[in-house]
Amino acid sequence: MPASRSGRALAVQPAKAVDATDGIRQHRLAALLVDMVPGARIIRVSQHQPSQTWPSPYTRAYDERGQPIPLNRTQRVAAARWVIRAFPEANWDETRDLDLTSGTLRPAAEACARSDGGR
Repeated sequence: MPASRSGRALAVQPAKAVDATDGIRQHRLAALLVDMVPGARIIRVSQHQPSQTWPSPYTRAYDERGQPIPLNRTQRVAAARWVIRAFPEANWDETRDLDLTSGTLRPAAEACARSDGGR
C-alpha cells in the first residue's frame, strides 16, 4: 500500500458500483433496434398493449417526423423486452421513449409536452 506524507498507509476507498459499459450497451441496443426497424428514430415502450387489460410488453416505432412505423408482433414484443431489460432501473408503470440517435430513455409524457410547446 502506498504511504501518505504522514507515513501512514492510505485507507482503502470502496469501489463505486458504476458500470462503465452502460453507455456502450445503450448505444448497442439502439443500433440493434435501428437494424430491426429501419427508419425508426423513437421506440415507445410500455407494459400494456392497448387492446389488453393485463400487462404485456408493447412497442411502437416513430420516424424522424413522428409518423408511426408499422411493426409486426415479433418486432413489438422483442423490442419491448430488449429495452425493458436494458433499463431495469426505469419505472415501467409509465410509457417510455428510447431515442435511437442518442440511446437515451425518457418518459413519453415528457416527449409529448415538448411537441405540444410545453403544455
